[in-house]
Amino acid sequence: MDTRIDEVADRIFRLSTFVPDIGPTGFTFNQYLIDDEEPLLFHTGPRAMFPLVSEAIATVTSLDRLRWITFGHVEADECGSMNEFLGAAPDAKVAHGTLGCMVSINDLADRLPVPLADGEVIELGDHRVRHIDTPHVPHGWEARLLFEETTNTLLCGDLFTQLGDPPAISTEDIVGPASQAEDIFGYSALSPKTGPTIRSLADLAPTTLAVMHGSCFAGDGAMALLTLADEYDARIAAARA
Repeated sequence: MDTRIDEVADRIFRLSTFVPDIGPTGFTFNQYLIDDEEPLLFHTGPRAMFPLVSEAIATVTSLDRLRWITFGHVEADECGSMNEFLGAAPDAKVAHGTLGCMVSINDLADRLPVPLADGEVIELGDHRVRHIDTPHVPHGWEARLLFEETTNTLLCGDLFTQLGDPPAISTEDIVGPASQAEDIFGYSALSPKTGPTIRSLADLAPTTLAVMHGSCFAGDGAMALLTLADEYDARIAAARA
């Protein structure tokens, strides 16, 4: 395996590792590095990928410059290497929603995390990232996402998960491939709040969707989110029927 690096928005880098034996056509694990005065990492990858991911980061910036370690929810591919990164970056802090810190991260992290209120912003320098609580979307009580306000990039975690090893960024439909992945993995915690939560993200009008598994999307992110919300509403309606 190797980790590929692509700049998907201004100084926002996708670090992508393809694992061929997951699912029918393989699966990518993506992390995102925002390179600024206070560099931020979104997703750490599992512990086994720490050497690959850390080497990829080092081609962009020195690992010990990391100041923020973030992720969407508590899961191995989201935060498995959290403590390895804390060890490699002595000035870095883990930041997560207040709930996630309370129920898990205060205990799991080697240094106490920074709890963020819904809507709270971290200033990185030229970039600003806003914390957005999204309980159970796509899954996990403590689930949250980040929105980078200067590039209109939504770091959307497991939303729009896709199979295979697609290109780093696409302008094509990503809802169809996400629906296929949902059919295979059933990874979303569908509830009556799923559609409304995703529609609230559409109000941000993102122009880049930074996806954890698969291609990023460049274009009308609001329309993609609204279409995804409709897809999940249809699944819930079908289950009720």
